[in-house]
Amino acid sequence: MRYNAGEFDVAVIGAGHAGIEAALVCARMGLKTLCATINLDAVGNLPCNPSIGGTAKGHLVRELDALGGEMGRAADHTCIQFRMLNRSKGPAVYSPRAQADRAAYRLYMKNALECCENLSLKQAEIVEILTREENGKKAVDGVVTHIGAIYKVKAAIVCTGTYLKSKIIIGDVQYESGPDGLFPANKLTDCLCKLGLPLVRFKTGTPARVNARSVDFSVMELQEGDKEQVRFSFDESIQTKNTAVCYLTHTNEETHKIIRENLHRSPLYSGQIKGVGVRYCPSIEDKVVRFADKERHPLFMEPMGLGTQEMYVQGLSSSMPEDVQMRIIRSVKGLENVEVMRPAYAIEYDCVDPTALYPTLETKLISGLYGAGQFNGTSGYEEAAVQGFMAGVNAACKILGRDSVIIDRSQAYIGTLIDDLVTKGTNEPYRMMTSRSEYRLILRQDNADIRMSEIGHSLGLISDERHERVLKKYETVEGERERLEKTNIPPSAKLSKLLEEKNSAPVTTGIKLADLVRRPELKYDELKIIDPDRPELSDEIREQVEISVKYEGYIRRQTAQAEQFKKTESRRIPEDIDYTKINVLRLEARQKLQKIRPANIGQASRISGVSPADIAALMIWIEQRRK
Repeated sequence: MRYNAGEFDVAVIGAGHAGIEAALVCARMGLKTLCATINLDAVGNLPCNPSIGGTAKGHLVRELDALGGEMGRAADHTCIQFRMLNRSKGPAVYSPRAQADRAAYRLYMKNALECCENLSLKQAEIVEILTREENGKKAVDGVVTHIGAIYKVKAAIVCTGTYLKSKIIIGDVQYESGPDGLFPANKLTDCLCKLGLPLVRFKTGTPARVNARSVDFSVMELQEGDKEQVRFSFDESIQTKNTAVCYLTHTNEETHKIIRENLHRSPLYSGQIKGVGVRYCPSIEDKVVRFADKERHPLFMEPMGLGTQEMYVQGLSSSMPEDVQMRIIRSVKGLENVEVMRPAYAIEYDCVDPTALYPTLETKLISGLYGAGQFNGTSGYEEAAVQGFMAGVNAACKILGRDSVIIDRSQAYIGTLIDDLVTKGTNEPYRMMTSRSEYRLILRQDNADIRMSEIGHSLGLISDERHERVLKKYETVEGERERLEKTNIPPSAKLSKLLEEKNSAPVTTGIKLADLVRRPELKYDELKIIDPDRPELSDEIREQVEISVKYEGYIRRQTAQAEQFKKTESRRIPEDIDYTKINVLRLEARQKLQKIRPANIGQASRISGVSPADIAALMIWIEQRRK
C-alpha cells in the first residue's frame, strides 16, 4: 500500500560517488534534498579498487574540489598512501593517486551526508519515478520506495551505479546481486523503460581479495608512497600522511598457461556475459588473449585499509570459475599459499545511452530527470563523482530559476567527459584519459583551482576567503614570472659551475633568469644559488612559476586554440530545428543531429557521422533561416 511520505525539492537515487556529490551540492545550494540508497552501510563504497585518482582521474578530483565537491577532501582525510603518477613525463599528465582506507572513506562520506543541512539520508530502494504532464512534456513529480512511500519532488537524479538489474557472474554461476553481495535494483529498470529511456547493458569486474597473512611480500617489489605528498584538495589545512605500502608482482608463463587451458570455462568467451566490458581495464583472461606476446602482466597488492588484513590483487580481475581463479592466483610469485577471501567476479548492469541526455545531464525525454555516474555509461569513481556534482548543480539551478552550468571541454576534463558522453555516446564503459583532451597542457591538475574556483564561488560553494586565496596565489605567480623575465644574471663562477653540472650551454654575457628556466635541463629551484633576491614561495607557487615560464610558448598556442574553440561553441543552434527536413544535409547527418540535438555548432561538429561539409551546409541553412 502506498502512502504520502513528504515533499522534497530533489530526490537523489543512490549514494555511491555520483549520488554523494549530487546530494551534497543540491543541499548546499539550499534545496530540500532526499538521498535514498539500498543500504546505508554501502554509502561511498569502493568495490572495484581501494583508491582515488590516477591518470586523468586525479585531474577530475582536483577540478571537483576546486568547484566545491567533497571527494578530494574525503580522500585526503582517509587515504593511506599518496603518489603522483607520470612524474617521468610532462606536467600535463602528472596525476595524483592515493590508496584509500575503504572503511574510513565510507564512514567519512556517510557522516558528510548525515551532517549536511537540508539533506535527508534514507535507506530505501526507489522503484518508480512518477511523472506529470507539463507544457506537453513529461516532468518528474515524485519517487516511490519499495515499501510504498511516495515522496513528491521537482527533480530526480539517477545515480544507480552498477545496481540496475545487476547480475554477478563467476564461471557458470550467475545470480542477481549488486556489488559485494548487496541487493540489486530490478524494478527501477522497468520504470525507466516504461518512461522511454534507451537502456544498454554494460559489464565491469572486480579482482579477488586475499588475506595479507598468507602473502609472501619478501619476493615482491615494495612500492612506497611519495615522501612529499600532493593533496587532492586545495584546502591547505588538511594534512596527508603515508601510513601503508603496496607491493608489485607479476603473472608468468604458468599463469598464462592455466588461463589459456581454461578459456572454455570463461563466461567472457563462452557467451554467458552479454554486457560490454571496460576496454582499458580488461580481465586477466582478456589480457592474456589480447596481448599474447606479453610474457607477464603487473599485479599490485593494495591494502583495503589499516584495520583489516584484506588486500586487492589489482590487475587480476576475472570472471573465471572459483577453482580456476585459485590456480591462477597461486601460480603468481608470492601468492603460492595465498588465502582468497573473496573471489573475483564480473557484474552486468543496465545504464542509459548518454546521447539521451542534454549537456546539463538532464534527460531529453523527461523534464527534471537527470543521470550521473555509471548510469550514464562511465566507469570509475572519479568520473561518477564529477557527473553527480554537475547533475546536482543543474537540477538545483533549474529549480531555483538560475542559468544552467555547462563546463566546456576547453575549461576542464569535466567538460571533456560530459561532452564526449552526450555528443558521441559510448559503446563501452567510458574511462577518462589525458589523451581525450585536446587542451591537456592548459588543463593540468596543478591549476584546477584557478580554472574552476570562480564557478564554485558563483554557486556559493566556495567561500569568499578561499576564492581570494586562489586569486592571490596566481597574482604571486604572475609577479614572480615577471621578475624572472626582468632579472638579468651576469656571468659568474657560480653560474658557470651550475651550467657545467647540468650539462647546459655556458654563457658569456648576461642572461635573463626566465631564459635559464626555459632550458630543459634546468629547474627553477636549482637557480636559487644564483638568485639571491628570490622571494620565499610555497611549493605550489614555485611549481606554477616553473611551468608557466618553461612551457610558455606551448601554453600560449593552446590557449589560442581554446579561444578559437569557444567561438564555435558560442554559435548557438535554434532548439526547434527539425533536422529531418534539411535536405542539404546527408541522411546520416540528419539522423544523428535529430537524435543528439546539439546546442551549438561546436558540439554538432563533434558528432560521429556529421562531416565538415554537413556543418558548413548547416551553418548556411541557419543563416538563411535567420534572415
